[in-house]
Amino acid sequence: MGVFIIFGGAGFIGSYLVEKLLSEGNRVVVADNLSTGTQRNVDLFTGHPGFSFHVHDTTVPFTYAGDVDAVVNLASPASPPDYLRRPIETLTVNSVGTLHTLELARKKGARYLLASTSEVYGDPLVHPQPETYWGNVNPVGPRSVYDESKRFAETAATAFREQYGTETRVARIFNTYGPRMRLDDGRVVTNMIGQALAGEPLTVYGDGTQTRSFCYATDTVDGLLRLLGSDHPHPVNIGNPAEITVRELADIIQQITGTHLPVEHRPLPQDDPKQRKPDITVARTELGWTPTVELRDGLARTFAHLRDENP
Repeated sequence: MGVFIIFGGAGFIGSYLVEKLLSEGNRVVVADNLSTGTQRNVDLFTGHPGFSFHVHDTTVPFTYAGDVDAVVNLASPASPPDYLRRPIETLTVNSVGTLHTLELARKKGARYLLASTSEVYGDPLVHPQPETYWGNVNPVGPRSVYDESKRFAETAATAFREQYGTETRVARIFNTYGPRMRLDDGRVVTNMIGQALAGEPLTVYGDGTQTRSFCYATDTVDGLLRLLGSDHPHPVNIGNPAEITVRELADIIQQITGTHLPVEHRPLPQDDPKQRKPDITVARTELGWTPTVELRDGLARTFAHLRDENP
């Protein structure tokens, strides 16, 4: 049992991490400015004796009087519509905010986990993507505010480890999905489920042959906690290597939702990755981790939740 400070803990992945840590008897302090996180996720744990919540922006230093065992940094807009609407905020939270959260971990002698992203690989020229791949990122493209600031965050975590000896861990998270996603978050899973619920055509960008790999939220959180508790100091891919095309995803969602809707093709956004699949050899060998939730099952759970929450 320990004390965990989770920045961005009111977000989608954060809510699952909070739930897991509280179930194991830990004390969890969440700091979130609710720009993309939700009060609904906070309310899930309000009243729990081990939980406390602070409305806080990581671009301002956070103070905590007691001992801290681990600091987890999940604080950042993560879906393209969110970070494209908030480009400067995204750059700032992933640079200044990361430095502030690292400094807190350094002062407290706490372990530090950075939630990085598969977006550091950009539109990859290597497939699947191992952690040794340096990526193919357009530094002035529309997605660069997220891609490049997360690359900076990884550099900052590495520098704190090397200069101060801070026990930093870096997770490169691939597309995570599941209940508690915002229906309007702009990611492909929620976009298609929302359109199915509304009886609208399913949007597929480009010809739909671009691939993605989707990891269920509880699997992602299991991987994050295994990484945090490990002795592996280098970046680790946390994702499900089961790769499908976006068009195949549309077909699965039609089957799960019981709809027969047309597919509407739109132009592929600039720098949208053509392939995305993690090489999880490191996670398997170093963490003993592999995802367990099959995509159809996870999508069915996600659809049921979004349907019930958005009647």
